[in-house]
Amino acid sequence: MENERIIIFIDGSNLYHILKKITRGSKKLMDFNFKKFIKSLIGERKFLEVYYYTAPLDRKKDKETYIKQQKFFEKLRKIPNFKLILCRMQKVKIGNKIVYQVKEDDIHLAVDMVRLAYKNVFDTAILVSSDGDFVPAVKAVQETGKNVENIGFEIKFSYHLKQECDRFRRLKKGELFECFN
Repeated sequence: MENERIIIFIDGSNLYHILKKITRGSKKLMDFNFKKFIKSLIGERKFLEVYYYTAPLDRKKDKETYIKQQKFFEKLRKIPNFKLILCRMQKVKIGNKIVYQVKEDDIHLAVDMVRLAYKNVFDTAILVSSDGDFVPAVKAVQETGKNVENIGFEIKFSYHLKQECDRFRRLKKGELFECFN
């Protein structure tokens, strides 16, 4: 439907790890073309906005990687109707190892998706994630009469999320490769 209003919600950490896994270093993630990616998701429908959720890296841990990520964020901020939602990174000790985990991204995404559905901002939410934890948010959005389309991946998707969404699309590796410059 041409007049169907679309908002895309991207679980940034999830997408990053999928792209990293499928490219195995053969592509620079900085060269991922989000404009092509967005167009491939919406087709002829009316695109409103993208919400992309992630967290800034710890500058003290790896300054070079932090600077690369900041350049990536600047690239995203230049895309029209693209909202970068920065959450927080938390250090966690697992055994004798310190790891960093993105925190609050899922809850921010879920709240935004439900809030905008209740405000009647969109007709369909496209959720780019393989995380089944979003099912309660999907059901809340559907209670408003809105649709949720899940974009999963050939190498990873949530069966439970797929079952609950109005539409599901499993992107193949080749489709993702087409979105690189």
